[in-house]
Amino acid sequence: MPTIQVEGREAIRAEEGQKLVLALEDNGVDILHRCGGNARCTTCRVEVLEGDAGPVGEAEAAILTTKGIHEPNVRLSCQIRVHNDLTVKPVMTVSDSGMDPGKRPVD
Repeated sequence: MPTIQVEGREAIRAEEGQKLVLALEDNGVDILHRCGGNARCTTCRVEVLEGDAGPVGEAEAAILTTKGIHEPNVRLSCQIRVHNDLTVKPVMTVSDSGMDPGKRPVD
């Protein structure tokens, strides 16, 4: 079971293959996901500080480019399937933005 270290919090565990956004939300991280995990809004962005988050898929690459996000370590947590230990920093949270988190992403 992979371990996710979230900057400023205790480490959490994720099921093998689970979407990172769901692992974060299910463990009390107030991550945004306004489009429901469909790689359209970029609100679930995380900065991957350590570990291998896997390859960037076509949909994720397209929306990051469209939104002008070019940092190689910034990823959409709704598009990451957890297979390895990671250290991440959420870019946008419910508490920082004051927005509703959005519809729960499907697995």
